[in-house]
Amino acid sequence: MEQKPTFNQPIDVTKKQKFTKLKAFLHKRPTKKHFAIFAGISAGVLIAGIVGVKFLWPKPAEPNPVPEVVSSYTPPAPTTVASPLTGVMVAPDIAKRPVTGIMVENSIDARPQSGLTDAGIVFEAIAEGGITRFLGLFQESRPGNVGPIRSARPYYVEWLRGYDASYLHSGGSSEALALIRSLGVKDLDHGNYGERIAKRVSSRYAPHNVYSNFDTIDALNSELGYMSSEFTPFTRKEPTKPAEGVALTATKIAFSISGANYNTSYTYDATTNSYARVLAGRPHTDQDSGKQISPSVVIALVTEYSLHPDGVHSVYRTTGTGEVLVFQDGNVATGTWKKSSAKDSLVLLSTDGKPLALNVGQAWITAIQGGRVTYAP
Repeated sequence: MEQKPTFNQPIDVTKKQKFTKLKAFLHKRPTKKHFAIFAGISAGVLIAGIVGVKFLWPKPAEPNPVPEVVSSYTPPAPTTVASPLTGVMVAPDIAKRPVTGIMVENSIDARPQSGLTDAGIVFEAIAEGGITRFLGLFQESRPGNVGPIRSARPYYVEWLRGYDASYLHSGGSSEALALIRSLGVKDLDHGNYGERIAKRVSSRYAPHNVYSNFDTIDALNSELGYMSSEFTPFTRKEPTKPAEGVALTATKIAFSISGANYNTSYTYDATTNSYARVLAGRPHTDQDSGKQISPSVVIALVTEYSLHPDGVHSVYRTTGTGEVLVFQDGNVATGTWKKSSAKDSLVLLSTDGKPLALNVGQAWITAIQGGRVTYAP
């Protein structure tokens, strides 16, 4: 028979003593030696695991072919860029506007003119009888009134062609009109387009009364597809105002062009770092704004001048090379101008043959014979 336990049987107290000793061992504080042994074993296990993963874990197969990583990042478009004509910072779409050249008269009856203060570059030369005439080049500026507009001459056509510009004029000499056709100039002749490009105003008498504006000019440029201009810009730099106490070399400039009614002079203004222009002894001002013309840079383009066989019209050499004097920042720099052909852009070089950097802003260029420019500190 199975013997049932009774509550009076004796208990083996040695089992309790064995558990008590185990509990005491587990609660005993480990020594530094124990910690060192445990740390060493743990580090060994960890290193063995890393090595095993690195060398024993199977590597994924290389894709075949290896895919090319192409970035989809597109850098933001610049908010402003330098105008090719003046170096002034403008919106990118403005910098892509076509250059338009406008023939502006300078007889005594044509003064004061409109719009020349807004031109990026102005060429000045004698038309006939000692009377000077201006070729104003415009890109980012859009004056609402320009004139009076007069006829073309061959040397202006060749300077303009270097800018791949459209050309607004009112007729011209036979040589100039033939040159416009042979050089492929983008022609906006008032004689051809009439009031689609310019109108005669009642406030002046003919022939000193032909005026236009850039709403009209842009419309005809667009209609004829004259929407861009490819040319080599002048190298430009930021103006450098002279430091206080530094001696300047050219703050007074005089151009002896043809006579008292057409000679010009300039006075340097250190505050604006520009040159206040004087024509025939008086400030040369804009008719509409009353502002005095004050270019950032004044340039003497020294070249040969003679009379046409007709004894009336002027002849200038526009290609090849010649001396140039550049006035800016109250100083003068000498160098060389270069224009390889009638279609090539005008280039200005310093005495070391590198591009001569011009201040940003309007540049006024006068074609003149040697020895007719004087200047003083």
